[in-house]
Amino acid sequence: MKAIYFSGKAGGGKTAAALGIGLKLRESGLKVSYFKPLGFRKGTIKKDDDDVILMRDVFSLPFSSDIISPVTVDSHYLTARFMKDERDLGALIENAFKKCSEGYDVVLVDGSIEPYVGHNQGLDDFNLAVRLGASALPVIKADDDFHIDQNLLYLDLWAKHEVEVIGTIFNNVSQTQWNKSNSIYKPLVQEKGFEVLGIIPRQIEISSPTVAEFHDVLHGEVLAAPDHMNRIVEEVVVGTMTIESALSYLRRAPNKALVTGGDRSDMALTALETSTSVIIFTGGLYPDVRVLSQAEEKGVPVILVHEDTFTTIENLHSVYRSIHPQNTDAIKLVEKTIEKHVQWKNILKYIKK
Repeated sequence: MKAIYFSGKAGGGKTAAALGIGLKLRESGLKVSYFKPLGFRKGTIKKDDDDVILMRDVFSLPFSSDIISPVTVDSHYLTARFMKDERDLGALIENAFKKCSEGYDVVLVDGSIEPYVGHNQGLDDFNLAVRLGASALPVIKADDDFHIDQNLLYLDLWAKHEVEVIGTIFNNVSQTQWNKSNSIYKPLVQEKGFEVLGIIPRQIEISSPTVAEFHDVLHGEVLAAPDHMNRIVEEVVVGTMTIESALSYLRRAPNKALVTGGDRSDMALTALETSTSVIIFTGGLYPDVRVLSQAEEKGVPVILVHEDTFTTIENLHSVYRSIHPQNTDAIKLVEKTIEKHVQWKNILKYIKK
């Protein structure tokens, strides 16, 4: 049995990469399992991790959620750890991993929302890969030079932990970063002695979250167009400026979420004349009925939250796209993307050697 540790930042597409590679490996005759040591809770409601639900369904795994993902964290997980949880979390993870491994050729291990999460307990991606005997496949999302520096640092940490790196994948690469990723970022990774197995372009059908995923985090009241929660959100615009200042920007931002106060119905009505996927009103202030009428007519959901605008924007930082088992088109697209852009047969050779 081989274990492959997919590590990267939240929203960088590591789970999608694991899914696509797993499908190609299964197609090649291998028995594929999935494990996520540290699950992440989005929002305040306790529920199964979306990635766990997806992978368990796609690969027909017989394990419960607390076996596939034995530890759940959020941004305040240390409070629970020190106040309540006296278990040996490392041993808990290792025992669950053994159950998910038995009888399988390869286990896809999904890293935490950031490689460093859990470091205070020795449960970061690097230390966990060592404990589980896994090889690494870092998934790099480099939107700028600072991000590539961060990822190069992570590659150094894999080497210092003496974890074998099968190769790296650049994922979710925007059109504006495509040439730079090929001509500058890729050589920097190769200079460190790591193979680049592929560069995957950004695809909004896979990478962009839906309105429903915004709602999962915000838990606000849906005031209009509840049947259109599957709309894709590409950008978030904060409507605090004057209409004159906002108009040109609203026109340029495609498939956007507008976040504004309930007293800014003028801003919402203007946004509804442009490419808008959802309007989020903050501060618990109900908007003008004209906004709800036009939003319903255009199929644009309106969500009301009681937090202020700043807090709402902070909460939205944890939103990222999850592929659901019912979304067969997205699953097929992920597999086709891996087939086209990734040298996945190199991974197959590694497993079989």
